[in-house]
Amino acid sequence: MKKILMITLAISAVFTACIASKNGAPGTTGKDATMAVNDTIRIANDKLEYEIIIIDPGFSSWFNSYAKPRNYYSQPYLEARNRVWVSEWNIRASSPLSNGNLYEMRIDYNSNIDYGYEVNYMLYNYMTYFQIVNKVQLGGFAPRI
Repeated sequence: MKKILMITLAISAVFTACIASKNGAPGTTGKDATMAVNDTIRIANDKLEYEIIIIDPGFSSWFNSYAKPRNYYSQPYLEARNRVWVSEWNIRASSPLSNGNLYEMRIDYNSNIDYGYEVNYMLYNYMTYFQIVNKVQLGGFAPRI
């Protein structure tokens, strides 16, 4: 494989489980290249050999309840939000003493690479979910449903 983008986002199960129980009905869907198993979602762009793995209890049900449908946002819109939010995420992940367990890993997101619509769409939705559930704001754009 040429390049692999592996994003593993894990939030403390106890903390997230408490918050996730307040959000939406349970259930998952397997649209396009997205597969949900328990609370793990894998988003892959096999053509470009990039993938995102999201391990977060509650995201699947939140996504099914609140996410806008695919193609609601344009890819440039998603990329612009992801660029700002991932940059702020990585800054906070670099200083774990002040941010606890919220930002456990850095996200390897390069704005010069075209990851495709699906990867950007799912990353955008996870970042929106993360900000709403944890009551934080990453960067200048407030998350909206």
